[in-house]
Amino acid sequence: MAVVALKPGYTGPVADTEDKFHGKRLLYIGWDEHLLFCAPVCLPLPPTMPFGALLSEVLPGIYGSHPDFEKIDWSKALWFDSGKPFKPDPAKSLADNGLVHKSVIRFRTPGLHGIKGSCS
Repeated sequence: MAVVALKPGYTGPVADTEDKFHGKRLLYIGWDEHLLFCAPVCLPLPPTMPFGALLSEVLPGIYGSHPDFEKIDWSKALWFDSGKPFKPDPAKSLADNGLVHKSVIRFRTPGLHGIKGSCS
C-alpha cells in the first residue's frame, strides 16, 4: 500500500512489511452488500493455508453472526482481488491463488443482500 508523505523527502522505516508478521501475510477481506460489517477485516494468515480453509475455518468466525452467512453457496460466490474478478481454487493455498501481503479481496453472494435486503 503506497503512502504519500506530506513533507517532501520524508523517509522512514516501513512498519508493516511481510517479514514483520512471523510468516503470515495480511489479507483484507470484505463482504459486499453486508454493511453490518462496515469495512473489510484485516487478518494475518499463513500463505500456505488452503483457500477452502479460509471459507470453512476463518470466515465463520468473522462473519458467522450475520443471518445471511449460513445461506451462502460458496460455489456461486463472486470474488474480487483488488477490484478484479478472480476465481479462487479452494484446494490451492492463498499464495497459489495469487494472494500476496496486503491483498484486498471482496466477495459477493448472489441472492443475499443483507438483513431483509437492506445491504446491512
